[in-house]
Amino acid sequence: MKKQASKDLEVFVNPCPDRDYEIHMECPEFTCLCPRTGQPDFATIDILYVPDRKCIELKSLKLYLWSYRDEGAFHEAVINKILDDLVAACQPRYMQVEGEFLVRGGIYTTVTAEHHGKPKKTKTKRKK
Repeated sequence: MKKQASKDLEVFVNPCPDRDYEIHMECPEFTCLCPRTGQPDFATIDILYVPDRKCIELKSLKLYLWSYRDEGAFHEAVINKILDDLVAACQPRYMQVEGEFLVRGGIYTTVTAEHHGKPKKTKTKRKK
């Protein structure tokens, strides 16, 4: 059964929302198209995040990343769009998305974008 690429990102409830921990995902087969030439661009996408209440479901992430195969996008734009979509889906405490693109025109490009969520509120004692 063949699955279709999709922009839908699914999430699930974080099993340990009171603890900060990192989730690292590496996607070595990312492909999009150069918006100028139409030629394929290949990259490894690294996603590192500290979840809050929700975590990204891996199969939906795979189908989401597949959805870029036929889209033209500059490296900078695609990495920032991926970050924006993932943040919207899971609202993490912290997230970093890095795209390490293979050579194009004799130049390797790495683009890194970060999201810093709101820090948790702590209770402070009032002074008397």
